Formats: sequence, structure tokens, C-alpha cells
Amino acid sequence: MGRLRSAGVAALALLAAGPAVGQVDAEEQGFQGYLQLLAARGRAEGVRESTIAAMTQGLTLNRRVIQLDRAQPGSSSGTIPAFEPYRRSHVDAARIARGRRQLAAAAGQVDAIERRYGVPAKMMLAIWGHETDYGGYTGDFDLARSLATLAYEGRRRELFADEFIAAMKMVDRGVPRSKLVGSWAGAFGNPQFLPSVYLRVAADGDGDGFADIWSNRTDTLASIANYFRDAGWRTGQPWGVAVSVPAGLDRGSLGTTMVSPRCPRVFDRHSGWKTMAEWRALGIVPRSGAWPADNVMASLLEPDGQGKTAYLLTGNYRVILDYNCSNFYALSVGLLADEISR
Repeated sequence: MGRLRSAGVAALALLAAGPAVGQVDAEEQGFQGYLQLLAARGRAEGVRESTIAAMTQGLTLNRRVIQLDRAQPGSSSGTIPAFEPYRRSHVDAARIARGRRQLAAAAGQVDAIERRYGVPAKMMLAIWGHETDYGGYTGDFDLARSLATLAYEGRRRELFADEFIAAMKMVDRGVPRSKLVGSWAGAFGNPQFLPSVYLRVAADGDGDGFADIWSNRTDTLASIANYFRDAGWRTGQPWGVAVSVPAGLDRGSLGTTMVSPRCPRVFDRHSGWKTMAEWRALGIVPRSGAWPADNVMASLLEPDGQGKTAYLLTGNYRVILDYNCSNFYALSVGLLADEISR
């Protein structure tokens, strides 16, 4: 333990100072010391030695992952772009057609999944289509290396250290080490779960004893459905509806004093809650499709400003935001789902 503590102190000292230009070897040495801290934590949480060895031996710092992470957009208050170009590129004819083919191919499976989880098949498929184009690309980064690198780099150390330990637990529970390949940020498989999410909601949809979200359509759809149920999906309620807003609507009276503890800038764009009956009384009408029940609560979002298509969003929209907290993402998933089911 003395050697481990010394290695940990050295690793943390290097993290605090940061590598100077040309000190690549010192940076790698610090990373190796940090791996020992991760190994010790895994050991303390009951991970087997063989798994710890499989997850740490031979790992090196991935500087490309650090570059990609640091290139992520921050929380600037710049102008929000229009939603319509994003919608056109993510709810496109090809993605809709592939979703419909997947729905037809899974016809013998999705009914049982819907009954079990209460989530429409179109929503499961829309997530799958949006995340990886129905498995077309799931990433080629070694997850152990990416997660350890991101934890060592330190910008979001607690998050990625937790995910590295969760990845070790996946292997400990029988997931082959070779399956741990995905995005540079640690997501993997058809639905792009993080390791902690896999441990929490991955589902064995076909009953073969293994939740295979990499190559098994039934397990993929069941896992997404389980995620939605776990996040509070309300059976029988739509995610939202596209609406037209009257020119004279008093938007100043529609605000809310509620502040979301999670991604507040996303929720700041939403109005306060009203029932569908109250929205209808204000002159808001659906652009197409069925109007939800009068007692359904919804908030108003005008992603492209006044005079453009607006949306009344139910609590189920918040479930999509739980998957990825972006209005553009959640809107496009909901719209893709509706198109797949037409």
C-alpha cells in the first residue's frame, strides 16, 4: 500500500502541475500512476484481479481523446442557431426509411417489448437511428483507454473515473473485454450507453442470458425501452405536438420561475406548464395529427422564433432530454419517431 500511495501522490502532483511542453514521458508516467489509483478503487469495490489486469495492462494516455474533449463547445451565451437545418439533416428520408425497415423486421419482437416497458417502438427506433444510424457506426475507440484518459485529464474526473470502474464491473459480470469499443467519450453499442447506464438498464430482450446492445436488435430495443421507463416515460402520452401560435399571444405571461438543476439553458427556452385545454383556449392549434387529451400538461417551445413551427411538449419530452439534454436532439428524436410510425 505504501508504494501505491506514493504512486498516487506522484500522479496527483503531476495532474496539479500539468505537463510542460516536451514532458511527454512525465505525462505518461503520471497516467500510469493514476491507473494504479483506478485499480485500487476497483479492488476496493470488489472487482476481480483478472479483470483489473485486463482493463489496465498496456493502457497508454490517448492524447487524441484529450484534444477532442477540449474541443467540445463550452457554455457560451452566443446566438442559438435555427432548428430547421438540424431537423432536415437528422429527420431525413434515408433515416426514416431505415427506421421503417427496422420496425418491419422487428415486428415479431417489438409488441412484447412495448407491453413489458410501456414505450412505443417508434421511440426506441428513433433513439437507435439518431445515436448510431441503426448500428451503422458505433465508434472505434478503446473504452478503457478513453475513460482512463478522460479521468486522468481531470476536467470531469469524477464522472469518468466512475465510468471506468463501471466498465470494469461490466467485464467482471461477463461482458467480453473486446466489446468495450465505442466513442471517444466512452459511449458504446447501438444505443451509445455509458458503462454505468449499461449496468443500470441494459436488458436481455431475447432471454439468452446476455444483454447484447452491440449486435442484437431485440436487446438493443429492450434496453432503450428500459431506459425510458426508468426515466419516467408515461404510457399512452405523446412526446409533444407541432402547433401554430397566434400572432397576438402574450408570451410575457407564459414564463416560469422554475430553474432546472440540470442543463438550465435547455429548459430556459420552455414556457411554464399549462394543460392542453388551456393552450387551446389561448388560440394554439395543432398543425397536424391528434390533439392530446385536455388534461395533459405541456410547455411551449418555439425553437425558430415567432411565426415558425412551435411545439407543445409533454413530460415525455423530458424523458428524451434525460437521454441527451439538447432541445434539438429531443425534438429531432420525437419527429423521427413520428415519421417512422407513419
